[in-house]
Amino acid sequence: MRAPNTKTEVRQEQIAQAALALIGRNGVAGLSVAGVANEVGVVPSGIYRHFRSKDEILDVVLDMISQRLLGNVQAVRVEVSDPLDRLHRLLLLHLELIRSNGGIPRVVLSEEIFAGQGRRRLKVYRMISNYLNEVAILVREAQATGRTRPDVSPDAAAVMFLGLIQPAAILWMMSDGKFDIGQHAEHAWQLFSLMLAQPETARAATPPCGPQKKTTIGKKGEAGERP
Repeated sequence: MRAPNTKTEVRQEQIAQAALALIGRNGVAGLSVAGVANEVGVVPSGIYRHFRSKDEILDVVLDMISQRLLGNVQAVRVEVSDPLDRLHRLLLLHLELIRSNGGIPRVVLSEEIFAGQGRRRLKVYRMISNYLNEVAILVREAQATGRTRPDVSPDAAAVMFLGLIQPAAILWMMSDGKFDIGQHAEHAWQLFSLMLAQPETARAATPPCGPQKKTTIGKKGEAGERP
């Protein structure tokens, strides 16, 4: 049996990463073999040695995204011992992955995926489902240690976990990086962890309600305060 060619694998990963960077700038519709070749710094024939078409490149990009998502899950298992803290760390790693690879949300949410080949839609569906399954396992482990309430559905919590990320990724992408996803992650985690927490823990973590100042919006969007 022939051993895998390491140089070939490295080049293919280079090509996939270049394609993802190109998608981050131009969207999936802007992906082309010539563009990827230019990004890598080779002639188009250098890409065709590894991939027969743009479609094959896109499939490998999706595989790479899936591997990195699942790799993050494995990383938090090694780095963090507390099950609930693993979820927090995974949230931060997921957002950092998006921040470092702006093409990820553009691939997953692209019209080319939704309106394109059924095979590719299924591929993306399985990628997301596999990730959600791993998140649900982390929730179950937190429940088993008493860190979270037992009456929460792990599958529903996993979908909610992903919901902490996807809208923020869209806002970050639409604002050309101006939306602060790091700050969002911390605020969103506070709410999510309170939802998962045991009732006595949630009560202890919730600040007492006091009088609040009402905010109004003045002309040209200027904020003011009412006494």
